Amino acid sequence: MKNIAIIGSGTWGVALAMHLSNIGHNVKLWAFMQEEADNINIERKCKFLPDVRINDNITCYTDIQKVVEGTDMILHVTPSKFVRETIKKYKDYVTNQPIIMCAKGFEAETLCTLSQIIEQEMPNSKYGIFSGPSHAEEVSVGIPTAIVIASKDEEVRNLVQETFMNEKMRVYTSDVTHHGIGSMSAREREAGIATEIDLGDNSFAALITRGLVEITRLGTAMGGKHDTFYGLSGLGDLIVTCMSEHSRNRRAGRLIGKGYTVEQARKEIGMVIESIDNI
Repeated sequence: MKNIAIIGSGTWGVALAMHLSNIGHNVKLWAFMQEEADNINIERKCKFLPDVRINDNITCYTDIQKVVEGTDMILHVTPSKFVRETIKKYKDYVTNQPIIMCAKGFEAETLCTLSQIIEQEMPNSKYGIFSGPSHAEEVSVGIPTAIVIASKDEEVRNLVQETFMNEKMRVYTSDVTHHGIGSMSAREREAGIATEIDLGDNSFAALITRGLVEITRLGTAMGGKHDTFYGLSGLGDLIVTCMSEHSRNRRAGRLIGKGYTVEQARKEIGMVIESIDNI
């Protein structure tokens, strides 16, 4: 049994908390707003996972120091645009826990990857990138999922694999830290638009295929390995987000296909839309 800190109380943070608590780990969540913490602690609910009752061994705080101290691992699950400012809030409380980045995207102002932000803000910390085809709606209720933990540090890879893996989640390891890049593409939004305006299967297949090419070109130009982008965190993530109605990017695209503006689509979905907000 391990003590896990999860920085971020949105759908993905709650889904990971549910998975880990079901295995038997103790989980502390950090929420930016007291309203979110109260909803989790009192109502045992997450606003955007209405069918999930949050386990009793999950506790949520707005005090980030209380969440981080005394834990074995920190999962960072905020939208990418908040990654740097949030790391600044807790980095002084980190001892030797690895930081596991569970978000995706770039920092818009600097074009830094999220791993680069960790290296800049916490240069002596061990870290990993957790990515792959995984929707919070499915992970939170135990639907089987395969995912990748990528880290330069073998100890981090083994720790995450041992902590997460059970009959419901298969965790693969990689020493390639460019996995986070493979999860990013605007093609997911375009797939939603194509679906809504009924462009057909030919166009849909072309969008996914060209999206993979774009991700691979970008990733290899940044030093990644070509084969990485044909794995779970590249092709796998692209397929699941282009094809699933759980995908906020696809849902945003469908709304835009109906004639909504980007701002109207953002308001309708009510959560971060990675292809609009994070890249």
